[in-house]
Amino acid sequence: MSLPSAAAVTCHTTAGGTRLYTLPLRAFPHLSANAYLAVQGDPAAPHYSALVDTGGAHPDSVADLHAGLAAVQARGEAVDWATLGRVVVTHPHPDHAGGLAAARALSPAPVAAHEWAVPALEHPGGRRDAWTAAVEGHLRWAGIPLDSDYAARLRRRGQNLMGPPAGPVEALQDGDRLDGVFEVLHTPGHDGAQVCLRLDEVLLSADHLLPHHSPPLMPGRYQRGAGVRYYLASLDRVAAVEGVALALGGHGGPMPDPQGRIQALRRRLLDKLQAARGAAQTPATIHDLTHRLHPTLRPVQAILLLDQTAALAEWLAEEGEVQAQTREDGALLVQAR
Repeated sequence: MSLPSAAAVTCHTTAGGTRLYTLPLRAFPHLSANAYLAVQGDPAAPHYSALVDTGGAHPDSVADLHAGLAAVQARGEAVDWATLGRVVVTHPHPDHAGGLAAARALSPAPVAAHEWAVPALEHPGGRRDAWTAAVEGHLRWAGIPLDSDYAARLRRRGQNLMGPPAGPVEALQDGDRLDGVFEVLHTPGHDGAQVCLRLDEVLLSADHLLPHHSPPLMPGRYQRGAGVRYYLASLDRVAAVEGVALALGGHGGPMPDPQGRIQALRRRLLDKLQAARGAAQTPATIHDLTHRLHPTLRPVQAILLLDQTAALAEWLAEEGEVQAQTREDGALLVQAR
């Protein structure tokens, strides 16, 4: 992936006159993400500006953030790090919040995130320690061989959850009106602490609505607010918001038919649930079920697909769609009724 050019930075002017810039970032070496810059007022002297998400901590991502701001300035916007008015983190994943420390070192702008995200951003070591303390139980529950590469990767996840401390973070709640500009919508599922932001007819949809892929899910057992039940409820929450004509996600391009995308994502998730139930005709652990659903599973996909299968199995068990029992070694066994 190459450094984004000025042409790669696009702008949508909302019905209320806010200029909303999309800043493409190389969050990880093989994963792009979007940050957004909202600007209000005279371009020569804006009275408000806000950066939504900061990309990753990788040097390329930080360089792209600088390049994106420079591209906005080249369009005549008098916005810089010193005058930036706000930073918002949609959810505390490393491809969206990893660059926060770099941004904070350059800007005095106050940072805001959902109240459940505040501990992870202010004290990231706590999130790492919580995962480390629980991971062996998660491995047994999912039936993952303890000496496998999958187990080793899941044990390392605690390090991936940890970034540099972000300093004080303002806690947001569902329904808040941040700075009189953004309507805050709490949309757990992909991450329990995720928010979408409504700005006039635009929804900054984070990883809740994505244009080409379903957002990865993990079971609620792994994280408060994660899982299928929360995700489906959050789809309903966003679908009920009137007047949204455009969604801009944390990855990929614009979604000019948000309602259509919501319905497509719902259908895709229901198809996955049906496939998981069909694959459980005989008793299966989550590890077994993942391999039945994905017989050509590649290592690079393994953890996200194990997470997803665990989330599907958890929901099916809660809904009584499968029989669930615990094996002597602590593994969950599911079988279609």
